[in-house]
Parts: sequence; structure tokens; C-alpha cells
Amino acid sequence: MTAHVPPKTFVVWAMADAHVGTEQKHGRESLSDAIRQAEGRGGASGFHWDVALNLGDFSGSQTPPDDEEGREVVRQYGASTLHPRGHFYDLVGNHDASGADEPTQWWFRKWLDPTGENTSHSGVHPNERPFPVEGTWERYCFRAGNLVFLMMGDRNDGGPPVGRGTRGGYPAGAVTRETFDWWVEQVEAARDGIVVSAHHHMLKGTTVASGDWEGVDKGYHGRFEDGAPIGASYLYWVGGEPDSGRFEAYLDGHPGAGAMWLGAHTHARPDDRQGGRSHIETRWGTHFVNVGALTRYHGEQHSMPVSRALTFTDGSDAVTVRCYLHTDEYAKQGWYLPAERVLRLPKPFRAP
Repeated sequence: MTAHVPPKTFVVWAMADAHVGTEQKHGRESLSDAIRQAEGRGGASGFHWDVALNLGDFSGSQTPPDDEEGREVVRQYGASTLHPRGHFYDLVGNHDASGADEPTQWWFRKWLDPTGENTSHSGVHPNERPFPVEGTWERYCFRAGNLVFLMMGDRNDGGPPVGRGTRGGYPAGAVTRETFDWWVEQVEAARDGIVVSAHHHMLKGTTVASGDWEGVDKGYHGRFEDGAPIGASYLYWVGGEPDSGRFEAYLDGHPGAGAMWLGAHTHARPDDRQGGRSHIETRWGTHFVNVGALTRYHGEQHSMPVSRALTFTDGSDAVTVRCYLHTDEYAKQGWYLPAERVLRLPKPFRAP
């Protein structure tokens, strides 16, 4: 009798909003603690994962981040013993943005460096990538089997109203018009694949507190009057155009073109609902998943350290999204079953 061989799985660990500097002030290492827990150290219930996506806000600074915090981020990434640095794919968030008079996004490019241009600082070696990246620090893609990951960086730089001011995160999300056009081209070229888009922010009206004014009126984000507080909790700017709706309109006109959109930015507890929306919702045939925040003290009112693991199974059109609690303050540390969801993909997954 032939032994049953279980189908191959592919696990994506998705996290964001470590706000390392903020957590340090409270004696906590948000990024390295999460890595150690995922690897099953320190008494935590770990889990297997193949690649990790970190969707931005590494910095906790209310002013443009500096080299000291950059070195600390890299140090905390060094906590991983089972995965080299190249297994983490990173995006820039609004708190990581450079100041108006600084070189464009220099901090993220130096210390997080997804394309491996500054290896001596970031520790990212392109040859350690299990799946090579194509593109630039601002927008890049990689393939794993028939999964196509489209990684788009936030462009909350250059000064108000689109970029941050001298102080404050200036949270309204932004991409360049070039990034939007790139995204459309990539989506249309990947019709044979399962497209997973990722940005630090969610799209408007998709998940918890992602509507007009919800970010500031519900206390999730700071209010900066010269930085579009109406759109503080979603991807508001496209090429400098406010509330353009370009991504939303494209998905509305091409239902199912994107299988998933992963984002974060708005820290919330696992069961929070705002605007009638939870962390995982489906619109235009696309599943939107707010992966949560690793921070506990940045936006303390709503923050609870969580991340999510997405399990794809070879030959299946289902993906399981699990919620991992990194502390025991909300519930027992480990998997939080009430937040688990099974989502349907437009086609079966093919393992790499």
C-alpha cells in the first residue's frame, strides 16, 4: 500500500508596525520578540513559515528616523536563527519616511533595502532570497509557484500635504503614479497567477476603520491638518491626487483581478470592528487582510501585538489566514482561533 503523502503547503508570515523605537522606550523588542516566538523559542508555540512579509513602520519616531534606530532594526532582525535575512521581504511605511529636505526615503533604502543595494548596512544579500525580487526599493515583485507578490512602498515623504512634516507620522497613505501604473501592468501580465498585492495601507472602505475620517475620529491616528486627516487610515494619495480611487476603480472594473490585498497601518485588536468592517473583508472579488501590528505602545489605545500566517496548499483554492497573538494580554499567547478565516482563491495554488 502506498503511504499517503500530505499535499505541500506554503506559509507566508505577514507582519507590520513594529515601531521599534517606541517599543524600546518601554523595554520591549517588538520585532525580535516576534521572530523568536515564531521560531518557537522562549517557551512560545512556534510555527513553520517559508517567507515573511513586513509591511512597514519599522520606525517609531515622530520625526524622520535616524541611523541609531536603523541599526536597532537590523540588530533585531538578527534574532532569526532558522531563516536568513533574505527570507524577509520589506515595505516602507509612513513612519519610515524621510524628511522634506532629506534624500528620498534614504533611511528605508539604507537599513531595510529590499533589493540588496546597501548590504553592508541592511544585511540583505540578494543571493539569499528564496524567490528573487524584480524591481526597485519602491515597487518590486516576486513569484512563489503561481503566487505573484506585488510589493508597493508608501511614499509619505517630501513634505506636506502628501509627505510628513517636521513632526508626526502624517499617516495618509501614498504611492506615485508610476507605482500605480506598474501595479496595473503587473496585474494584467499575471492572469495565469494568483496576485497578492501588498502596501503599508489598506484601500478605502475595505477593512476596520479604513473610511473617511475614521482613522482620526476613532483615535487610531494623529490628526495633522496639513496632511489630509480625512484619509489617515487608507491609501489616499496616488501621484499627488487626493482620494483618487484609482485602485478601487480598477478592481471594481476587473473583479477578481487581484486575489488578495495585504496591508496594516491601522493598529487594532483582533476582534475590533469600525465602520461595520473587520480585519478581513472581501470587495470586488479581492480579499483584504489587515495583518495587524507588532507594537503594543505605539497607538496604545488600540494596539495589541499580532501578526498573521497565510497557509496555501498545493492543488487547493483555499487559503487559511490565522492570527497569532504575541502577548497574553488579550488572550492566551499563540493562535487566536476566533480570528481564523478560510478564503477562496480564483484558482488552485501551485507550490514552488
